[in-house]
Amino acid sequence: MNKKTTVLFALFLSCILHAQWKPQGDKIKTKWAAQVDPNKTLPEYPRPIMERSQWKNLNGLWNYAIQESGKIAPSKYDGQILVPFAAESSLSGVMKQVGAEKELWYETNFSIDPNWNGQNILLHFGAVDWKTEVYINDIKIGSHTGGYTPFSFDITPFIKNGNTQKLVVKVWDPSNDGTQPRGKQVKNPEGIWYTPVTGIWQTVWIEPVNAKNITALKTTPNIDQNSISIKAEVAGAETGDIIEIAVLDGGKEIAKEKAVASENVEIILNNPKLWSPENPFLYQTKISLISKGKVADEVKSYFAMRKISSKRDENGIMRMQLNNKDYFQYGPLDQGWWPDGLYTAPTDEALKYDIIKTKELGFNMIRKHVKVEPQRWYTHCDQLGILVWQDMLSGDAQPIWQDRKYFDGTELQRSPKSEEIYRKEWREIMDHLYSYPSIVVWVPFNEAWGQFKTVEITEWTKNHDPSRLINSSSGGNHFQTGDILDLHKYPGPDLYLYDARRVTVLGEYGGIGLPLEGHLWKTNDNWGYVKFKNENEVTNEYIKYAQTLKNLVKSGFSAAVYTQTTDVEGEVNGFMTYDRKVDKMDFKKINKINREVIETLNQANK
Repeated sequence: MNKKTTVLFALFLSCILHAQWKPQGDKIKTKWAAQVDPNKTLPEYPRPIMERSQWKNLNGLWNYAIQESGKIAPSKYDGQILVPFAAESSLSGVMKQVGAEKELWYETNFSIDPNWNGQNILLHFGAVDWKTEVYINDIKIGSHTGGYTPFSFDITPFIKNGNTQKLVVKVWDPSNDGTQPRGKQVKNPEGIWYTPVTGIWQTVWIEPVNAKNITALKTTPNIDQNSISIKAEVAGAETGDIIEIAVLDGGKEIAKEKAVASENVEIILNNPKLWSPENPFLYQTKISLISKGKVADEVKSYFAMRKISSKRDENGIMRMQLNNKDYFQYGPLDQGWWPDGLYTAPTDEALKYDIIKTKELGFNMIRKHVKVEPQRWYTHCDQLGILVWQDMLSGDAQPIWQDRKYFDGTELQRSPKSEEIYRKEWREIMDHLYSYPSIVVWVPFNEAWGQFKTVEITEWTKNHDPSRLINSSSGGNHFQTGDILDLHKYPGPDLYLYDARRVTVLGEYGGIGLPLEGHLWKTNDNWGYVKFKNENEVTNEYIKYAQTLKNLVKSGFSAAVYTQTTDVEGEVNGFMTYDRKVDKMDFKKINKINREVIETLNQANK
């Protein structure tokens, strides 16, 4: 086959694939839905905080089947699904619910670059919700539970001769029939509850490595000592193996240190540049694993010099501090849902868009609400300069709000299995996201959903990562534990409780609704805490709340979270419509009042 014939065949194949796939349903979609290409689906490198030069993306059209649980692999598939979009999403091309009684099967073939011969091949899954079994060439090679963290397998022993390898994936997800962390997913979505997400929802990819390779990085800045600590986890390390780390500023090497592979590498920086939302400076790094004088592995990464802490101000109020200075954190509740992709943004540009708009609104923080994003989202936050409060996913029993009492000490009694799942997945989320400098607060519980052993879980979280603040339960049952007392108050802000020993924050407020015809997920029964009729009305109401908040900052609030970034399904209280096509408030006016709120803390402490 000559070059011209090859190009024509590729174009022909592309047309066939496009013809076989199209977004399903008649619900609203973002502008990026039209840019989704089955031949090049989310093509960006999925792990920018630990980057290698060689890799291959396996996203695209796979075979799929939905069948009763407990059956063998299907002999015939139902059709094709666009990975990595969940089966219930429009962009998957399927848009079918799966449920606890059924399993979702995937099948695809892939080839391995001949240049990778002699190297180990790692198969990576960004995230799959919830229980996953993986088969290579009809051999089960491993399994994983948890819907929000990456996992991988060394598939080298199972690769057969020839150009084609068979990959089969089986997924079971009980949605709200199970106790597992699931966030806002329910079988029958309404109000503040949304469509289930089943199966693969982040990028699937392979990469070649040597038998000795770097598996993870743990980066801890210490601005008080002008130092950065980097620990590289290494597979196959032997006595005498060395980790070498070079630090670069604008491409220029400014420091280099070595240590044996099992040790932290401590690097002193002269006059380090500090990271903040106003100046999100990132140092670049090159990490090399050296064995017997030769480089066995090399990855690129980055870090930021920043510190999050709390301290009593001159008025006796406990304040959040960024880089040892009082700093008011203000941002939206960001749920990260998409009308076309559900958990998965249609493109990387779309993934980045909400962060850009948040900065445009004048905010310096995002509360990532009961969801974990793909790794590229956190890198975008690091690069653009936005602080992140990271929620644990809600799971197990939902609260009955009218029966909730803040101080009666009543907590959910989880089963041992439910507790085991919670601890496993929360630990994995914290470990996975540890090195992203934008994350400054961990939130183990939200509004008493699945809240249990609050003091113990909070202290366990703090011990696991003492470098960040712990918000034990955002708007939930309050216990004297952690670094933060977090109040929820809708619609307008109110400082109705105060903690002299901890930071006091307004973890949710607002929820001003504006349904806009042509941009609604549902034609009726749309929901907001209060509803108005046009942009001018909702902007004025927002400014009224912000003026109130300015006074409450002086009284004791050290952070605030407005609900929310976008409309989500039946909720119409976003700054933007669910399809991101309309800004529902006057962003310039919102930016102005938001900056005033943030600066109130500086003025109060003068």
